[in-house]
Amino acid sequence: MQIVVLASQKGGSGKTTLSGHLAVEAEKSGTWPVVLIDTDPQGSLSDWWNARASDTPVFAHVAIEDLGDCLAQLRAAGVALVVIDTPPAITQSIASVVAYADLVVIPARPSPHDLRAIGATIDIVEHFVKPLIFVINAATARARITGESAVALSQHGTVAPVTLHHRVDFAASMIDGKTIGEIDAKSKSAREVADLWTYIEGRLARLAGTTSVALEAPRVATNLEALSSILVQTKMEEPEEAPTLVAAMPELEVIPEPEPEPEPEDIALAILGGASVEFDFDPLFDLREVPVSLRLSPVPAWSPPPIPLHPRSAEPVPQASVQQASGQQLPVFGRRRSEPMSARAGEKTR
Repeated sequence: MQIVVLASQKGGSGKTTLSGHLAVEAEKSGTWPVVLIDTDPQGSLSDWWNARASDTPVFAHVAIEDLGDCLAQLRAAGVALVVIDTPPAITQSIASVVAYADLVVIPARPSPHDLRAIGATIDIVEHFVKPLIFVINAATARARITGESAVALSQHGTVAPVTLHHRVDFAASMIDGKTIGEIDAKSKSAREVADLWTYIEGRLARLAGTTSVALEAPRVATNLEALSSILVQTKMEEPEEAPTLVAAMPELEVIPEPEPEPEPEDIALAILGGASVEFDFDPLFDLREVPVSLRLSPVPAWSPPPIPLHPRSAEPVPQASVQQASGQQLPVFGRRRSEPMSARAGEKTR
């Protein structure tokens, strides 16, 4: 039996959503049985499981002080994988959970607040000398901060090569107790979750000292019935007079939010401002369509030569002397430009 703990001091990092998705994805890939444990007092993972139509993954109600005994019973019962969700706070209870982990998964959003808050979680993991991986969650496509966050996290541990991007369908799939893979297995979010579990599965196999994980192994008989005191065998019953919200949720049509595309004006403005912009070149894009206000002003191809200096005084030579020396006619007031200088001077002498 292997234990995966999802921990992060920062709230809203996606631990609960990722816990449910990884547990379901593990069972789909052949790992069975899988048990979910929720140590968060808020009970978000418990609410999600009670909204599920399926009874798997199995859910266990366990107090922190009884976690060790519970895990021992699950191991004896033949459980293959335990996924534990933790509360968003650094307390002694979180340290107790991490102490039993075979692998700690730390989800983090690519933001300065999440990166600053992740240090305390790393300290606990390093204290118990547990392997960890970082998962960048709710990332924005083609955002520079996503790569910068991966570089910063890589200084403290391994960063999963799969990034989970921010999409509406990923979070909305948890409303009715399902996962995105159960709603739309061909969506981008479903592929990302499947790829992430494949990576975690391989990491667990290496930690266990095996070369691979049996994906098509038959389900072995277990003693889960003997653990009725800690495992939830039936869903929580709702009062008859209370309206059932979950029954109406399957009719909700989840429309995936399209990924935002940068406008050509924003790209041109960023390039003109000297920023480093990464984008895929579109051969059909015509730069002539960029507004004139965003274009650079033309640079003159010719500039007048500098005024020559006087050979003796090192002062600029008067423009009149330059023109006389070059034989050019000066625009003298009262004289036609076509009239030669000698004719004008002759009139004065007479």
